[in-house]
Amino acid sequence: MKNNKKGRDKMLDEKDKGEDTEEKVKDSKDSDEIIELKKQIESQKIELSETEDRLKRIAAEFDNYKKRSSKERETMHSSVLADIVIKFLPILDNLEKAVESHTEDESYKQGIELVLKQFKDVLTANGVKEIETVGKTFDPELHEAVSLVVDENLGEKEIKEEYRKGYIIGNKVIRHSMVIVAN
Repeated sequence: MKNNKKGRDKMLDEKDKGEDTEEKVKDSKDSDEIIELKKQIESQKIELSETEDRLKRIAAEFDNYKKRSSKERETMHSSVLADIVIKFLPILDNLEKAVESHTEDESYKQGIELVLKQFKDVLTANGVKEIETVGKTFDPELHEAVSLVVDENLGEKEIKEEYRKGYIIGNKVIRHSMVIVAN
């Protein structure tokens, strides 16, 4: 019986060792799965971070595109407006001369003045402004000197007289003023 008991104890010990081995193998598999899952989480975090960066860059590029597109439209509008206004300026000059000329018919003169005022109002509403000249300092970016005179009453490079009015839209000169400069 003793042999039998020893055999049974031996079998139980081997069974316990087998269960320990199975648990170790199971624990090893679980830890491998955990390590693998942690690696997947890390790679997905990196991938998510890269995707977020790409989205931020795309959003910034789109914002820049909208700004650039808006600026191009604005520039094109200003350029087209300037091209049209330039063609109407000689008509404006002639209307101003017509108002200055002497006439016996007062209602005719008032009609010309009204047309001139409407013309100038339309230009002003579209951002067209006259360049100031007489009494101002000569600026070659705004004015075109057609003559120089010596005048003791005026300062150096002061504009004495205007031959033709100049106009600007925003900061863009569409026609330079023709002026006489003193000293």
